Amino acid sequence: MKFTISWLKDHLDTTADLPTIANTLTMIGLEVEEIVDPMETIGAFTIAEITSVEKHPDADKLQVCSVNTGTETLQIVCGAPNARAGLKVVLAPIGTYIPSGDFSIKKGNIRGVESCGMMCSFEELGLDGDSEGIIEVPADAPIGTSYALYAELNDPMIEIAITPNRGDCLGVRGIARDLASAGLGTLKICPLTNDVQGQGISPVSWAIETPNAPAVSGRMFNNVKNVQSPDWMKKRLSAIGITPKTALVDITNYIAFELGRPLHVFDGDKIGKILTIRNAIKGEKMLGLDDIEYALDDSMMVISDENGVQSIAGIMGGMHSAVTAETTNVFVESAWFDPINVAQTGRKLSIQSDARYRFERTVNPLSNIFGIKGATKLISEICGGTVSEITEAGSPRYEELKVSLRLSSLEKMSGIIVPEATVVEILNSLGFAPVLNGGVVDCIVPSYRPDVEGEHCLIEEVLRVYGFDKIPAVALPRLTAVSTNVLTPMQKRIGIARRALAGCGMNEAVTYAFMARKHAEAFSVDGVSDKVILLNSISADLDTMRPSILPNLLNAYNRNKSRGISDVALFEVGGTFFGNTDADQINRISGIRAGRTHERHWADSPRSVDVFDAKADAFSALEAMGIPTANLQVKTDAPKWYHPGQSGALYLGKFAVASFGVIHPSAMKTLGIKGSAVGFEINLNALPPVKNKGKSKPLYTPSQFQSVRRDFAFEVDQSTRADVMVRAVRGADKKLITDVRVFDVFAGEGVTEGKKSVAIMSTLQAKDKTLTDADIEGVSANIVSAVIKVTGGETR
Repeated sequence: MKFTISWLKDHLDTTADLPTIANTLTMIGLEVEEIVDPMETIGAFTIAEITSVEKHPDADKLQVCSVNTGTETLQIVCGAPNARAGLKVVLAPIGTYIPSGDFSIKKGNIRGVESCGMMCSFEELGLDGDSEGIIEVPADAPIGTSYALYAELNDPMIEIAITPNRGDCLGVRGIARDLASAGLGTLKICPLTNDVQGQGISPVSWAIETPNAPAVSGRMFNNVKNVQSPDWMKKRLSAIGITPKTALVDITNYIAFELGRPLHVFDGDKIGKILTIRNAIKGEKMLGLDDIEYALDDSMMVISDENGVQSIAGIMGGMHSAVTAETTNVFVESAWFDPINVAQTGRKLSIQSDARYRFERTVNPLSNIFGIKGATKLISEICGGTVSEITEAGSPRYEELKVSLRLSSLEKMSGIIVPEATVVEILNSLGFAPVLNGGVVDCIVPSYRPDVEGEHCLIEEVLRVYGFDKIPAVALPRLTAVSTNVLTPMQKRIGIARRALAGCGMNEAVTYAFMARKHAEAFSVDGVSDKVILLNSISADLDTMRPSILPNLLNAYNRNKSRGISDVALFEVGGTFFGNTDADQINRISGIRAGRTHERHWADSPRSVDVFDAKADAFSALEAMGIPTANLQVKTDAPKWYHPGQSGALYLGKFAVASFGVIHPSAMKTLGIKGSAVGFEINLNALPPVKNKGKSKPLYTPSQFQSVRRDFAFEVDQSTRADVMVRAVRGADKKLITDVRVFDVFAGEGVTEGKKSVAIMSTLQAKDKTLTDADIEGVSANIVSAVIKVTGGETR
């Protein structure tokens, strides 16, 4: 919601400055999102006068102007076709910032002639207007004064965020009411109060044929002139981002922002004698004011006549009955439409309009006549003509609601005592007509506040106006004793296993606890029980509780592979399910590897992962959890989803605690994955209880910040040892360099005789921050310098 300070002061008698108004708005729940003060952008532009004009000696389309600023005469080169002697202009002196071009004026030299400023067009000031030439200021404008002040462009604009329950503040009137309640001034009588009496019955009447029961009012205006709006209205609309068009259109926009009351204007000569509010017929179409044809269905409410749909109720009018500059007779509609119906229709048609925005947040159901009268006042004053009596249909959907506020509840919920008189004063200023009866304040909820439903709402109203900052900060009570056994033995065991697998280069994943049924069947020993089939799944392909975590991890690998990441190592800790009781849930640690085993290395080429990598991962996790891995027996009875002959099961006594191996090709085919992968599963429920052997050994804690790798290639003497180079690299920055490896050694073509090329990979990682480009470049420079210093070589 946007408005200007002068607009606000039409409704609020206040002397508060801009910062005070903005701060108060935020404090009462109308959060300020933006303030645009024109004086900050165009306040430096002044009025000046061209005293003489001469042709530029070296350019046909340029002129050399002498410009009187009121204090001095400047020479300015100008290419505007309307620059002439005696013309008063808008001057940007040297140092002035030009908003539209994002630059500041400097003294320049144009084709050999010095220029000391710039005379501006509307476009260069970021204003609407003719930009073919420089601005022509009226002859009586005082030289040297600010153009923004002279043209009354010094009206700051404020934009506030409106929560969905505060539709009453989608008009300047509602905002002024809230500020007045906060003590920032006095609420004035609404300036759109209408005294114009209707003459004769309206030739257009209403008919309602819908169960949604809207309430609607209208009035005919004859012999109007759809002229341009007055400057004050244009300036206010432009300031809030609405382009002025013609008076009739501008008036409806103005009232929407002034009163929060949407209106619509029909060309009276283009509509029938009866306007019917009904649900659309499926297949009906309407060409909207945005020049888009909309296909309607029978859930959408419309306004129609014998010629078809003329408006989508509460959202947008039709092009057929739109007003033009030639319109002389208009019918103004002011209605209340069901917020839910308006919201649903707007979503279906993907229409965003100011009317929809207000109706779906609930417009005051008793404001139909108020809106019509406001339009009558402005149309009569600006466009002239005569008006008919008001015609109405339907009943407002409003029932008077009485709510009581107990002062004891206010104190209990807020922790503060608000004086009785203050409570009554706040609620009265907000329109709740409070009456104090022995510690209880009885209120009548005004029609423009449908969000107020009970006592808790009144408490919030009092507190937001009184000031949430007045609620004292109270420290939470300290517990005298805190248990040291925060984690169970199993939770500790799982945490250790997580860290061990991460230390093996695996990444932890978190996947859904369900999967497609065909995937579950491929990874289930005894088939899928009906007890694990979901009756209301979030997706058709996620309809079964998982009997194994491996399919989800393999699908995650497949997604990474499709994005070019083919070397994957993932693990997950979670439950697997075989029925609908606690006994049917088994907690597991599962992991997969696919692709290559490691990064490139000069002495060891990467290989594809195999069954022994999965076995090593299982052993690492079991050993970290305190399982005596020396006592484990390896058997060949791995589950069916592992490849026979390339898999195994780990037994501790007679209990199978883990399985590992290459995933069976048929299982991979069921998942739709090409290639191969290995995996392991640890049955946490089958592990023996944790034995207390004192404090566990601390494990390495990796940095939480991303590492960066940099490769370097050096040409050095054949006799230079690689370990010397590695030590030099490590010593370049012992804090940030965490790993150094030689991955290539080459001698021959392209390398100087007697020399060799050594390629080194370094890993940079900080423990306290994310490395910046400057950090990385600095370490890289130190590495190069250190290696060259100890080897006498050079970079390749």
